[in-house]
Amino acid sequence: MGTGVPLRHQLLRRKPVRAFAVEAEADSGGLRRSMGVFQLTMIGIGGTIGTGIFFALNTTVPKAGPAVILSFVLGAVTAALTALCYAELASAVPVAGSSYSYAYATLGELAAVAVGWCLLLEYAVSAGVIAVTWGQYLNDLTQRLFGAQLPAVISAPPGNGGYLNLPAVVLVGLCCLLLVRGARESAVVNTVMVLLKLAILVLFVVVGAAGFDAGNLEPFAPMGFAGIGAAAATVFYSFIGLDTVSTAGEEVRNPRRTLPLAILCALLVITAVYVLVALVGVGAQPWTAFEGQSAGLSAILAKVTGMGWPGPVFSAGVVISVVSVILIVLYGQTRILYAMGRDGIIPPVFCRIEPRRGTPVTGTVLVGGFVALIAAVVPLDALANLTSMGALVAFAVVSLGVIILRRREPDLPRGFRVPGYPVVPLLSIGCCAYLIYQLPPATYLLFGGWLALALAVYLLYSRHHSRLTAREEGKNAP
Repeated sequence: MGTGVPLRHQLLRRKPVRAFAVEAEADSGGLRRSMGVFQLTMIGIGGTIGTGIFFALNTTVPKAGPAVILSFVLGAVTAALTALCYAELASAVPVAGSSYSYAYATLGELAAVAVGWCLLLEYAVSAGVIAVTWGQYLNDLTQRLFGAQLPAVISAPPGNGGYLNLPAVVLVGLCCLLLVRGARESAVVNTVMVLLKLAILVLFVVVGAAGFDAGNLEPFAPMGFAGIGAAAATVFYSFIGLDTVSTAGEEVRNPRRTLPLAILCALLVITAVYVLVALVGVGAQPWTAFEGQSAGLSAILAKVTGMGWPGPVFSAGVVISVVSVILIVLYGQTRILYAMGRDGIIPPVFCRIEPRRGTPVTGTVLVGGFVALIAAVVPLDALANLTSMGALVAFAVVSLGVIILRRREPDLPRGFRVPGYPVVPLLSIGCCAYLIYQLPPATYLLFGGWLALALAVYLLYSRHHSRLTAREEGKNAP
């Protein structure tokens, strides 16, 4: 079926920036503006600080040794550079959709589709990873409290000793039920869980510092800078989720001010927590002890204190607080798909809002089912690097979008401007490219296959149903 619009034109056409705001305001049955700076900052922290920091040391310290601290700093610098770019675009294009919408406004329809599919990796797939790791801490908690764990057959995915990760499926289902109730209710629950999560990590820093031994930091970089870079590519996974703030563009009050402020506040808290946890972790035990250590942070607390109470308390806090990550990641994914559905890039079922609740109920259920399937049957190791790839590509596109939009629409109202322009966006792109380069070859193959699938969906469905296609055909009609 032809569209009457040349394919080359479709691939490169852009959605006018002002069209996003017009559509959002005209959509009387759309999302409700109910959140302020504090709640939005909690969303950024809640969607970022999750199982990444709780299990990252186990996989990255063996690569970099105690110098993993520098890996976290490198990841934080990359996240900071990108966060500044997100802050500008979020204030200039304050709508749902995050970097998908920004790519549509700056690079064109095909780039927007590719970024949308990258975000599907970043959000939906990372939610599966988080749910799987949550099950590991649940088992650690039940082992410490009751001396028994759930059978591996029903608590681990294939390749990790089981057949079905049932706890992960239950967790995703409960989060979906909460999201269906409404964004305001979800934000309140998330705030409580984020405060609990921060309290747990402060507990680790305070108690773990008592066992700090400077001798554990030697040799500081046994694998050299190559090891630091390789660990940084994995560590960056722990910073994924900060951009969730920008998906709430149509559900916050005064978005041009609120969005950039919340992004920057969340980044400061996240960076401070990560660096402190990494420093205390590698100082509390030899770097060679991290490999293969299950539920690593709670194990470190048990070693430091020589008592049984810190481990269970820490694991219980993780089990409860990590729920907020699943909640926020699912929230971000549904809002991105809402924007894509409204543009006709994916079926409209994803942008249907239930009038009484003001939420995309059907889209939330579909996303939850997809995430639950991933968490239930896909091995954890196959997902983390692929998630980082999707996030890094999306982040690079946002930084490039800042440069393009500054040149194309210099007078566009912006609630925040990137300092040090254009150096900061260029540095952000360079850091993202460096971390992408550090990912293993298998990740490139999987990512290439994922983008090929995205292209097939675009050619078969999206280009025929895009709202821009409908407008252009209407203009060209006799």
